[in-house]
Amino acid sequence: MNWDDLRIFLCVARTQRLNAAARELGVDATTIGRRLARLERDVDATLFEQGPAGYVLTERGRALVEHAEAAEQAALRFGGDVSGEAGPGGTVRVSVVEGFGTWIVARALPDFHRRHPRIVIDLVAGSGVLSPSRREADIAIMLARPQHGPLVARRLTDYRLGLYASPAYLDSAGMPGARAHLLDHSIVGYVPDHIFTPELDYLGEVLPGLEPAIRSTSINAQWEMIAGGGGIGVLPRFMAAEDARLVPVLADDVSILRSFWLVMHRDMRRFARIAAFSQWIDEAVAQRRDVLL
Repeated sequence: MNWDDLRIFLCVARTQRLNAAARELGVDATTIGRRLARLERDVDATLFEQGPAGYVLTERGRALVEHAEAAEQAALRFGGDVSGEAGPGGTVRVSVVEGFGTWIVARALPDFHRRHPRIVIDLVAGSGVLSPSRREADIAIMLARPQHGPLVARRLTDYRLGLYASPAYLDSAGMPGARAHLLDHSIVGYVPDHIFTPELDYLGEVLPGLEPAIRSTSINAQWEMIAGGGGIGVLPRFMAAEDARLVPVLADDVSILRSFWLVMHRDMRRFARIAAFSQWIDEAVAQRRDVLL
């Protein structure tokens, strides 16, 4: 098998889209499709099925991923993914929930790039997290420790959340004096059907039966709606503490504790680029401990 075809195959397996793989590899989608067809002829098997989710690996495709990644790892080691004068190199795909990815990781990444200029970081920040178990990401920063799969996980940090609102909203609607008074207020929160993990179901923990009137799947959008006077909502302290447009609500009564977990496939631990990011993210988190807790 041609290594370049395997490289293209891995990129499609990870992105699940021809166009996304084409952008990442710098070639056109027609070339991607032609190379995949050639690879399928070489291995005499169908490697992907096309559906609403994009290009999904077949059973034979999943088996080939293991061999292709072994070849990729060997190529990266040969190409410099070992410690040395030049430092580790290669690509690290990091999947992280939107708020932490935007407010903690993204803001610190220029420092990582200065330290490790040969490592390319793909930061995938959004609602939901890619799976290291399925090789969708090299590292994931999750809200809960995974319970199964060929993974290693460790607690990265705890963080606190609280209720916040804008001064303009509170001037108009009044400051609630107790949790029960929240039922008389406009509440900002997640779209219930799109809460992808129980750790994000904050409102029921604040007050059973509390429902948002203004909703979004994006925590960054919720932050803007709260700061813009839309109502009271739960925000991580690392997002709200330094925003002069927000004031705490029921701060002495409502304090929610959650954790972020650093997760990777167990086979990835031996790579210098993975170790470099893992060590760096610990330092980046330590520097922001004051707003996390």
